[in-house]
Amino acid sequence: MSDAAIEIRDLVKTYAAQKNQPVKHALQGVSLDVPNGGIFGLLGPNGAGKSTMINIMAGLVNKTGGTVRIWGHDIDRDHRNAKLSIGIVPQEIVFDPFFTPFEVLENQAGMYGVARTLRRSEALLRAVHLHDKRNAYARSLSGGMKRRLLIAKAMVHAPPILVLDEPTAGVDVELRRQLWELVGDLNSQGVTVVLTTHYLEEAEQLCDRIAIINHGTLVTNQPTRELIAMARDKIVRVTLERDLTVPAEAIMGDPLLTKAVLIDPRTLEITYDRDRMSAGQVLAILQREGYTIQDVTTREADLEDVFVQLTMQQQAA
Repeated sequence: MSDAAIEIRDLVKTYAAQKNQPVKHALQGVSLDVPNGGIFGLLGPNGAGKSTMINIMAGLVNKTGGTVRIWGHDIDRDHRNAKLSIGIVPQEIVFDPFFTPFEVLENQAGMYGVARTLRRSEALLRAVHLHDKRNAYARSLSGGMKRRLLIAKAMVHAPPILVLDEPTAGVDVELRRQLWELVGDLNSQGVTVVLTTHYLEEAEQLCDRIAIINHGTLVTNQPTRELIAMARDKIVRVTLERDLTVPAEAIMGDPLLTKAVLIDPRTLEITYDRDRMSAGQVLAILQREGYTIQDVTTREADLEDVFVQLTMQQQAA
């Protein structure tokens, strides 16, 4: 097997035209590798093609073209081993609400042909902190518990790759933190994790590498640190001693300033290119205009800034 846990080449998915609807190009020749042993983030706006890609890997959607290899197994020529090499945690909560968590895991293990002596249902329930709910009906579990049960369900056949499609959607901050810890524990045990999420701070904290797709095409695929370093903008928020009596743009005429927004009559949020000027130069411009500064805070660019920048550039192209 190569160093890639998942290899995707020229992946295409096209949905035929329906009544009053044009042909839909969900994926348009996407190629990327998911490195073995890391946590890989797959980001993109709603409708970008993330779930389509995951459903193709899971065998739930037939691709139109291209190749996908999971743990070295082609999903067309070696479908069985490809499916055994991956566990999928879907966005939707899908299990019979009248089974207990233990029964959910036992049934899933049986579907994968795991011998009774090799099943890990008890250990998995402990790993996701649900052993005390072993015999409760699944329908009685909270939303966060159901999410954790889905992760355990995806791991019954001990796959080397775990794909989580929006695992923290709709859960509160504490449950999100618990799920992050669980994902980190699984990864530390050697499981390669693929994560799709709308919470960009989640991807920034968890992922070693991030790919962004938009309109079915790959925008970028690189290490998280390099991706964040692409953001050249820095934001400084300035509180003035008196109200600003003219539009922000009127006093921020310097070409090195990217944007100026008036938050309230005395507070400006100024964006500038950190490679071409400093916060001190920004403040000097304000002082030159006769404004006395009461307070200053700065913020470095983060993954959200890069995400917006790259997707907007693609749309403009």
